[in-house]
Order: sequence, then C-alpha cells, then structure tokens
Amino acid sequence: MCIIFFKFDPRPVSKNAYRPSKLADFWGNNNEILSGLDMEEGKEGGSWLGISKKGKLAALTNYMQPKLDKDAKGRGELVTHFLTTEVDSFSYLKKISTEGHLYNGFNLIAADLNQLPDPAIEDQGKDYVLPILNKYAAVCVRCPGYGTRTNTIVLIDAEGNVTFTERSMIDEDVTHWNTNTYQFQLLG
Repeated sequence: MCIIFFKFDPRPVSKNAYRPSKLADFWGNNNEILSGLDMEEGKEGGSWLGISKKGKLAALTNYMQPKLDKDAKGRGELVTHFLTTEVDSFSYLKKISTEGHLYNGFNLIAADLNQLPDPAIEDQGKDYVLPILNKYAAVCVRCPGYGTRTNTIVLIDAEGNVTFTERSMIDEDVTHWNTNTYQFQLLG
C-alpha cells in the first residue's frame, strides 16, 4: 500500500508554536526504548510515540477542546509509563480509562507487538472509527500556539525487524529538517 501526503504552506503561525523536545533516540535502563522526549518545563520526559525492544509500542495524540486545564497531568507521561512498565497493553488501557479525566483530551494507542493480533477484534470499531478519522484527521497541524514538528513512521515486518524513521524540524524552522532512522530486532 502506498500513501502520498501533500503539505502546502508549511509556515508556522509563530516560532513559539512548538514545544521544546529531544529528537528520537534510545533511552532507558539498557537503551531499550526509542522515542522523542518532551522538554517543556513541567512535562519533561513525556513522549508522543515510542517503541521498546521488548515489543511495546505507544502513541499519543491530543485533541482540541474548548478550554485546556493548565493543572492537568502531562499526557506524554502516558506513553513513557507504558513503555517503562511490565504491564500488558490491555491492563494499561483499562487502568487509564479510569484516570482519563486527570488529563486534557487525548487518544492513546498501546500495543504489545510480540502478541499476534486476535482475529476476533481486528475489525472492531471500523464502522465507528473510519468516519471520524476521515472527517477530522490531519497530517500536519498549524494553528496559533500549536503545530506539528515531527513526522514518525514505524515499520515492523513479520520477523520482528523494526525500522523507525523520524523527521524533525530543526530549531522550529519549517525549512530545516533532520531525519534519523533506527533499525533493530524485537526481543523474544
């Protein structure tokens, strides 16, 4: 399957539209986790997408809401907590479903890649999710005080070979980008 994305007028509203963050790299006890890390004061160490060599993957998207709670917990910790614990994805998501009110709006994907997909749930939600994605999904977001600064692609083949490629804006300048690619084999 091939996907082509076109992006026009990539100028941000202002240079302050992007949060400080570290480029994706390996971290953790044995450099077993690959992700970018948030560096915004009070939210340091959170992430939006990461994968571990143990086969755990988590991704987070925020969604717009009329008023943000400035005292809410940092959503990025949802990704880093999943990647750094031994809790399986189902248990983790079940726990987070009871704590979601502590954060501003988010969507969270957590997966255990070493477990084969359950055929009984592969099609679950397709009639509900696809219409919403088609209506509201955006590849590149630009608005006052907020904007896309990184594009990441994670490819995993049937043998557990991972290719993680991230393209990140350099110094909040939409004309300068840095691309890093990492490859590794899932453990176990």
